[in-house]
Amino acid sequence: MKSLSLSGCGTALVTPFRDGEVDYAAFSALLDRQMAAGMHFLVPLGTTGETPCLDETERIRILELTREKSAGRPVVAGGGTNSPVQTISGMKTLSPYGADAFLVVVPYYNKPTQEGIYEYFLAVADAVDKPVVMYNVPSRTGVNMTAETALRLAEHDNIVAVKEASGNYAQISEIIRNAPEGFSVLSGNDDETLPLMATGAAGVISVASNIAPALMVSLVEALQNNDIEKARGLHHMLSPLFRNCFVESNPIPVKAGMAAMGLMKEEYRLPLVPGSRRTYELMQQTVAGLGLL
Repeated sequence: MKSLSLSGCGTALVTPFRDGEVDYAAFSALLDRQMAAGMHFLVPLGTTGETPCLDETERIRILELTREKSAGRPVVAGGGTNSPVQTISGMKTLSPYGADAFLVVVPYYNKPTQEGIYEYFLAVADAVDKPVVMYNVPSRTGVNMTAETALRLAEHDNIVAVKEASGNYAQISEIIRNAPEGFSVLSGNDDETLPLMATGAAGVISVASNIAPALMVSLVEALQNNDIEKARGLHHMLSPLFRNCFVESNPIPVKAGMAAMGLMKEEYRLPLVPGSRRTYELMQQTVAGLGLL
């Protein structure tokens, strides 16, 4: 039996900064907003959270706050690196502070073979006592984890899900079709939530839900209830947000949109910098179009 079942909408949380420091007050308010919207689970310390540029103390406090505010909903903390030793060490460090599971990315930069990816995830899953959610995002890692590799790993009792952001529907569909009982396939792209959930995916780890948590929860719950007409309408309403959140590198546009809403200061850590004026204005128009200003 899998030790955790993930489904629904989970937000890949941004990390607010102010004057170079983590803005914990803004982060706490963002968590309250997520919970008020009925978010199903939370994903701090991922790519959207600029985690490579956070120190250990900041990571621990962000995870603690997420746990405190999560109202018992699952917390899936980012924990992946391109080194199994560093990944395992980091997960063991964070484990006491409230993570129910860890999101572990396919190793980046090294460009491993499929067998290397397989052995990496086995080593991580065997070494920790918290469930592992694999994360396949070839656009960032430089290598794709195939359906065959994902399905081999899905047999491991401690590997409970995959966040699939390859954009390859045929590949993702094969994983959904052949996944063992209790293993969740989660969309890693907001704009693929409808087609993937309509064909059996369990949910989405969303960037757009930082801006529109209630609407994303409504979309996912409509799909869970097989209300395709409602889901279709929400999908089309949210499509400009899905698209515009990626006109520059994530999380630049989503932070611009949240700043326009007054939720946080538009601040980043190098190597990320503020987007263009055009991006800010586009995100301002996008959130206004959703009635969020």
